[in-house]
Formats: sequence, structure tokens, C-alpha cells
Amino acid sequence: MTFKLPELPYSHDALEPYIDKETMEVHHTKHHQSYLDKFNKVLENYPDLQNKSPEEILSNLNDLKVSDSDRNAIKNNGGGYVNHNIFWQSMSSEKQMDDNLISEIEEKFNSMENFKQKFSDLAKTHFGSGWAWLVRDDNKQLKIYSLSNQESPYTLGDEPIFCIDVWEHAYYLKYQNKRGDYVDNWWNVLKFF
Repeated sequence: MTFKLPELPYSHDALEPYIDKETMEVHHTKHHQSYLDKFNKVLENYPDLQNKSPEEILSNLNDLKVSDSDRNAIKNNGGGYVNHNIFWQSMSSEKQMDDNLISEIEEKFNSMENFKQKFSDLAKTHFGSGWAWLVRDDNKQLKIYSLSNQESPYTLGDEPIFCIDVWEHAYYLKYQNKRGDYVDNWWNVLKFF
């Protein structure tokens, strides 16, 4: 079984003016596709892994019976594939309020404003390429952190809720080097609140 590039749950121009159509097209059809193609390629050598979900593969990364170079390729390309899947699903042109999540965030971070500030600061100050995440740990507690490159919360045993991609390819066409503006505007397309 080979994994497929998921259709976006909205059109490429649906997130404008916050994320432009050209960025979405290139990001989805080129960058995401490239991670997927390389992930499928490395899995050709491991038919037993093709029966697992990408999330299961990443969750058990250290226990896989694969070469070190293939483990690294799975981490990078499988992570890129899965992380982008979550990123696309985190956004929408229409809000889909999650009152339970909002309550949990307010309880954990004292207020929604405090949470947004902490999450934004994390995304803006992440050095180099990577992601900022809201996750549930194995105790079902909310946590935020950033991960470099295509590292995945699944490899840490955490369950992703949503993320922001802070690789330059996610924003450079519209925002150039202004990551902070991209992060500030991204809240307008985060679907949960």
C-alpha cells in the first residue's frame, strides 16, 4: 500500500488574504508531495510497514527494524507527510469552534490570550525550520512546544491537536522574511477558535 496526498479540505485560495493561493498550491502540491513520494519510496523496502498507518510508523520509529539511514528517511519524510496533513486540517476558512478545547486551554494557560501569546512567541522564535504544536501528552495534558525540521509529536508519544508550519516555504511568497506577521495572521485561519 502506498500513501496518497490528501485533498485539501478547502480550495487553494480559501485562506486568502492570510495565506495566498500561490503559496498553498506550491506548499501542497510540491513540498507535501515531495515528502510523500520519498516516504513511499523508503517504505518499498519494508512491506510489513505498508500495512501500518503513518502515525503508527512514527510512533514506533525507534523500534522499527530498518537501517539507520532508512530510519532517518522515515523520520524526515514520514514526519513531513504527517505534519503537513495535520497542518492542513488545522486550518479552515470557517471557524469550527471547539468549546471543550477552548475550556481546556483556558484552564491550562489561564486565558486564551495567554495561550495565544505563548504559542505565537514559540512559533516566532523557533530557530530555523520547524513547527509549533499544541499536543496532549500521555497523561492527556495539554502542552505546547516547537520541533525542528520534520520531527513529529508521534515520535515523542504525544497526540497532536494542531500545529503551525514555520518553514519559510509556508509563508515566504507572501510574507518574505516576516515570520511574525505570518504567525499573527495565521490565527485568522486556525479553525478551532
